Amino acid sequence: MLDRQPVLESEHVRLRPLCASDWDALFAAASDPLIWAQHPAHDRWQEPVFRAFFDDALANQGALVAIDAASGAVIGSSRFEGLDETGGGSVEIGWTFLARSHWGGQYNHDMKRLMLAHALASVAEVRFLVGETNIRSRCALERIGARLTDRREERIMAGGTIIPHLTYVITRNDFAQGPLAPMP
Repeated sequence: MLDRQPVLESEHVRLRPLCASDWDALFAAASDPLIWAQHPAHDRWQEPVFRAFFDDALANQGALVAIDAASGAVIGSSRFEGLDETGGGSVEIGWTFLARSHWGGQYNHDMKRLMLAHALASVAEVRFLVGETNIRSRCALERIGARLTDRREERIMAGGTIIPHLTYVITRNDFAQGPLAPMP
């Protein structure tokens, strides 16, 4: 069975279970409107909107806070969601964001590598759902070796807006042969 709230560490990032006391630091990391500019929830930088996101993450019991290993600063978060243990098993990794100060380097790759290695030890496939128009996230998924599928889903965002989402996947084999493959 997949532990959806592990502690995972790399040279650059540490992931640990999100807790209520992370509110101030995580909101500080998320309060930059430019983080959310292409995201379907483009207003998530606002306190009431982020509060709903944060509360949902705590209730989900699969959320991880991302910490810069060098400085100890909270730099973002991600989640394991929608565990399906039928067949070979599947889980979604999503709701990921990083402070802009940590864009374009190793942080997103390390977060995804850690989470994928952890998940794929228990399930055969990891899913990623991304807003159809969220080009930044779609490109980031393709850079880590995720494959676009023909599966589509509509998600209701805060405020009731329905947003079409695309599904990307990484299987055990994809991961083993892809750009995030663990070093031998």
